[in-house]
Amino acid sequence: MDVLVVIISTLFLLSIFATYQKTRSNLPPGPFGLPIIGNLHQLRTNHLSNHLSQLSKHYGPLMSLRLGRVQTLVVSSAQMAKEVLKTNDAIFCSRPVFTGQRMITYDYKGLVLTPYNEYWREMKKTCTLHLFTSKRVQSFRPDREEEVFLMINRIRSQITASGSYEAVVNLNETVMTLTSTIICRVAYGKRHGQEMSRFHELLLECQAVLVTFYFRDHFPFMGWLDHLNGSMARLAKNFNDMDEFYQQLVDEHLNPKRPKVQEDIIDILLRLKNNDSCSFGLTFDHIKAIVMDIFLAGTETIASSVVWAMTLLIKNPKALERVKQEVRNVVGNKGKVDEDDLQMLDYLKAVIKETLRLYPAGPLLIPRETNDKCVLAGYTIPKKTLVFVNAWAIGRDPKSWDDPNEFKPERFIGSSIDYKGLDFELIPFGSGRRGCPGMSLGATTMELILSNLIYAFEWNLPAGMHREDIDTLTTPGFVLHKKNALCLVATRSC
Repeated sequence: MDVLVVIISTLFLLSIFATYQKTRSNLPPGPFGLPIIGNLHQLRTNHLSNHLSQLSKHYGPLMSLRLGRVQTLVVSSAQMAKEVLKTNDAIFCSRPVFTGQRMITYDYKGLVLTPYNEYWREMKKTCTLHLFTSKRVQSFRPDREEEVFLMINRIRSQITASGSYEAVVNLNETVMTLTSTIICRVAYGKRHGQEMSRFHELLLECQAVLVTFYFRDHFPFMGWLDHLNGSMARLAKNFNDMDEFYQQLVDEHLNPKRPKVQEDIIDILLRLKNNDSCSFGLTFDHIKAIVMDIFLAGTETIASSVVWAMTLLIKNPKALERVKQEVRNVVGNKGKVDEDDLQMLDYLKAVIKETLRLYPAGPLLIPRETNDKCVLAGYTIPKKTLVFVNAWAIGRDPKSWDDPNEFKPERFIGSSIDYKGLDFELIPFGSGRRGCPGMSLGATTMELILSNLIYAFEWNLPAGMHREDIDTLTTPGFVLHKKNALCLVATRSC
């Protein structure tokens, strides 16, 4: 009996291996994978985008991986990114269906993570027309400016309370709190109180369950392990907690006695629901899914980019001095930088671009999935292939950039290269029909925060530290955070 089991198991493994070899016969090259698990064992790393970049240097800008039963493609050059995101955008524009994402997005009723279909097209049209227009982004300007100025005043108060002319500021905490407050205020009209504390707790847990490994996503017959190890119970609890939180917000907006305030995202969506303005019939679940998209896409990405910009500037004093002089020359003695000033800050914009080149907030963008088979650079890419576009590798590709690992904002002065999705050497917001719909809001918020930090304070390293001591270690996850907090000494300059 034992011999029979061994024979059957061996034949089973050999059949899987033979099928694997057959299916990858015309795939792009890639590292050899193990039977059954494929290359999953090679992806356990804190800095996945950098790890994949190193592998791609050996296997090429199109690289195949197999993650369990999921065929995967990694794209690591501007030329191949253009083929994927522009030339063949119609084939590469869908999203994979994963366990955590399906539940958290109310079975894909949002926009960002929803697979490509007729519903997604209608949802994008609705969001584009009503939520992300230039006029709508501009309408939230008072909220953005007020919160940024309040942050600056809190740092000034911290300096005063220290009893000296300076204070050590944890920029990770300071900027994350600010961006969370801005997004909360834009989304549901609140900026403080118990709701904010609850929001922070739930959002952190939500981000954790989204990056959790679920066996059922890669091994369809092993989903029972997700129940055994508690992953599904943790996911369900977070979803239920988030749903309860969102429902409370919706109920508050439905209350006829609610004070009249500036219209926020939930107000807009409720108005569309009441007017029956959407062909698919907008429900409360749709509203909650869209708000979830805004929270997840807007809070961490903006904060991460600002912290990386300050990290790079403090490590490069000449660049910090140049951007400081530009901001102060433009703003003068006005006391603060408002959004009208931003259009005149060319070097500041170059600093943002260079930061996004070196440290894109979403280093692998949001994963895509092919909705049909296609031929790419002579290779056959099967339908349902999971696709990672490695913006980290593309931003550091020596074929596209001189001194690619050096922080040189000057490279963008006089250059037409921008991050709006038309120049594939720089795609931190993605490109094509799945490009980030909130790009304008995100970029404006980053510029406003960074310019005010630089205008209002002199920034230096704590006593005893040197520029070389500032590390650039990162955390695992969808968003590229600086692992260790950036703590700098702020001194009032105005």
